[in-house]
Amino acid sequence: MDNTRGVQLAAVILTRNESHNIEPCIMTLRDWVDVVVVWDSGSTDDTVARARRAGAVVVARPFDNYAAQRQAVLDTIAAEWILFVDADERVTPGLAAEIKTLLDSNAPVAGYWTPRRNFLIGREVRGCGYWPDYQLRLLRRGSARYVAAREVHEIVELDGKEGHLREPLIHLNYLTWEQFHGKQRAYALFEARMLAQRGIAPRPHNYVLQPLREFRRRYLTLGGWRDGWMGLQLSGWFAWYYGFEPYRILEAARTTVNQGGVTGSVK
Repeated sequence: MDNTRGVQLAAVILTRNESHNIEPCIMTLRDWVDVVVVWDSGSTDDTVARARRAGAVVVARPFDNYAAQRQAVLDTIAAEWILFVDADERVTPGLAAEIKTLLDSNAPVAGYWTPRRNFLIGREVRGCGYWPDYQLRLLRRGSARYVAAREVHEIVELDGKEGHLREPLIHLNYLTWEQFHGKQRAYALFEARMLAQRGIAPRPHNYVLQPLREFRRRYLTLGGWRDGWMGLQLSGWFAWYYGFEPYRILEAARTTVNQGGVTGSVK
């Protein structure tokens, strides 16, 4: 992108139908970064119009997967540094000031991890793995590359040192339980696909031991108990979606194939 050539810092927001989020997100960025780019994958609402009205540059790219989208940003935007921010995230003044200070210092770092404060269904959650929830989002463009095989929960490879920011991103995560369950069902399908690619076949004990392990990890190891009833609910649902559901999906797909049907659910 010619209008980002020579720019020190570009903030990039990946979007699809984020009308209710996009303007507040841009407002936390536009006064301190060099350019805000909305990287849109076919929004059918007024996300694009709102983004332009708020002062962002809009780039359209069809969605294939998250890793490919983010890598396309690194391959296209000519800024020295890229800050990835999701539409449902907000950058605080403290985080903005910390990033500006670090970039001005020109430290030999390839990427920075930032912690995230997560708000689910109207309340902050710190257990179950939701704090500090470090995300590798501030990248020196020429020193970072996304692993193509990791389509969601992306992995970044850095050619150089990594650092950690102190100030957190604010993540206005799921607004409703309906949103939560929809996203977790998608993650469960992805996990089933990963199991299939690794040649793992579900066994009877998986349906008991894997959910128990996941519940223990979320509730005890990752401190879900600190969030009271909310932590108990979340630990139970994660046990279902990460411990039980991927094996159920995989078994259902295998049964369909064995019976002569056609399925593409875990390919």
